[in-house]
Amino acid sequence: MSNSTNPSVQVFTVSSEMENHVGEEGMKMVNHTENGHVDDAVTVEEKECEDGLIYKVTDNPPMHLTILFAFQQALLSLANQLALSLMVAEAVCGDKNPEFKTKLLSTTLLMDGITTLAMVLFGVRLPLFQGAAFEYVVPLLALQTLYPDRCDAGKPTVTTMFNETTGMNLTIVTNATVDEWDLIMSHVQYLQGSLMTAGFIHFLIGATGFVGLILNFVGPVTIVPTILLIGIYMQRAAVKFVSVHWGIGLLTAGLSVIFSLYLARWKLPIPMWTKKRGCHVMRYPLHQVFAILIAMLIGWGVSGIFTACGLLEGNDLARTDIGHEAIADANWFYFPYPGQFGPPDFSVSVFVGFLIATMISVLDSIGDYYACAKTCNVPPPPNHATNRGIAIEGLCTFFSGIMGCGHATSTYGGNVGAVGITKVGSRQVFVLCGIIYIAFGLVGKFSAVFITIPHPVLGGALIVMFGMFIGVVLSNLQYVNLTSTRNLAIIGLSVIMGLAVPYWVEKTPDGIQTGNENADRILRTLLGNANLTGALLACFMDNTLPGTKEERGITAWQSSETPEEGQSSVYTQGDISLYDPLLPERVKNLSIMKYIPFLPNPKLKQTKRDSFMSEEMHSLPAL
Repeated sequence: MSNSTNPSVQVFTVSSEMENHVGEEGMKMVNHTENGHVDDAVTVEEKECEDGLIYKVTDNPPMHLTILFAFQQALLSLANQLALSLMVAEAVCGDKNPEFKTKLLSTTLLMDGITTLAMVLFGVRLPLFQGAAFEYVVPLLALQTLYPDRCDAGKPTVTTMFNETTGMNLTIVTNATVDEWDLIMSHVQYLQGSLMTAGFIHFLIGATGFVGLILNFVGPVTIVPTILLIGIYMQRAAVKFVSVHWGIGLLTAGLSVIFSLYLARWKLPIPMWTKKRGCHVMRYPLHQVFAILIAMLIGWGVSGIFTACGLLEGNDLARTDIGHEAIADANWFYFPYPGQFGPPDFSVSVFVGFLIATMISVLDSIGDYYACAKTCNVPPPPNHATNRGIAIEGLCTFFSGIMGCGHATSTYGGNVGAVGITKVGSRQVFVLCGIIYIAFGLVGKFSAVFITIPHPVLGGALIVMFGMFIGVVLSNLQYVNLTSTRNLAIIGLSVIMGLAVPYWVEKTPDGIQTGNENADRILRTLLGNANLTGALLACFMDNTLPGTKEERGITAWQSSETPEEGQSSVYTQGDISLYDPLLPERVKNLSIMKYIPFLPNPKLKQTKRDSFMSEEMHSLPAL
């Protein structure tokens, strides 16, 4: 990282006359000067006109501002981590076990932090947050739907017998054939081995440079229906949570929409004090940045009021006084470790579902890399950086399997959007964000508090998150020719078959009869996964039906990944050296580096640098 810092950055409010020139950012900073120090006379207006960011990728903000920005990024995606870990807990029959849910959430937060650190320091080296990936939940939801009685093995059986001697009924309660904890562990262990295998393949895709080959066959016409089916299928989880109490759930969802959309143009006045200006007011869209989190806190408070007033009697999942024992019993510090849930096992059906999720996650992450580079106004990531980022994600997915998370980690596009809103793209901020998540994961009480959030509050947040997820997915159709009957047919047929086949499997459990029980179970699980059916059909039709790359949207994707000729001068960082891995210069200049797909080619790097310097020399005025 760069060692340049801003020693005395102040926050201030722009006047109404200046507001039209500055834009809608409420947080304003002073500018850098040419010698690397801060010039108090130069306002951020000039800097934003120059490069669009207050802090660039290689800048190091003052520590107090770094902490503020890092907590902002950390809290932005906290609700997603909670929601996904609880969905995994329900899939493995652990939704009623507070101890397991606390450990699972702690492990999720810890792996989020480790993966974020690895991505920023060693991966693609852009300001990116790595969080729990929703793509990996669809196979788990399919298992829940196909095998609703999978959790019954841990329940006691009640047998009623008639005693002829006494003439009375005798009730015998038999202990469960499988202990509840052992049942949960057996399900988690299947996820562990399957996720480790999928993570290893994910790593190989990046480490071998296989990503480029995939992009030649998979474009928007394949990706959109596949990811769209994820959002449509996950509405089941949202409805299950929110149906506990529709009033509280819809209140949470409605507040999220109001804060993030209806009040998007309004900036919240926040009292501030600085040594230079004393007491003053800063305007910042705090309610928009933390819309879902604020809505959840309000919904949580309403649930507390309803609980105190006795309006939620018999509705334990909506009450706020349930789970206090879990908070009291939780350790202050918990250290997740490999094998904490037992040795890994393997399931073919779960693995195939995870493998489809891996392919989707790879393509989604690549899109986020380029979106982040565009937001930060830096050159698009070169192939070696993209390969390294995918490899890091795969490696951390492998370790997530070892730790027992039950899901992988992936790049979060929402945090990329937050970089555009806050105008802070510093890598240092995301390094600290990763450290904060590691701290969250190690504090057991923190996880115990958050697992007590009422289900309808969580369901309301899921409605908004999945709705935005579907909207973002549909935005990828901008690259596709939507007047083409070919494209419309592929997208429509893929979506309808992705919904119809799992529905048939769910309603006709005996419809698949191969004569082998294990084969029947595997086929039911595979065909019950909406992603698998939709992805395979879309990919097959997109690559077999006649159509140009322009029509399919692949050309637009590839052109967006390649800077236009003579465009390097518009990038604030100058060249692509910011993507270089943290290696000694002597090692980076070794000739063997050109054979390693995830490391920069020394010759290519020197050629690009010479080309950039030539452009800069030609742009100088003649003497």
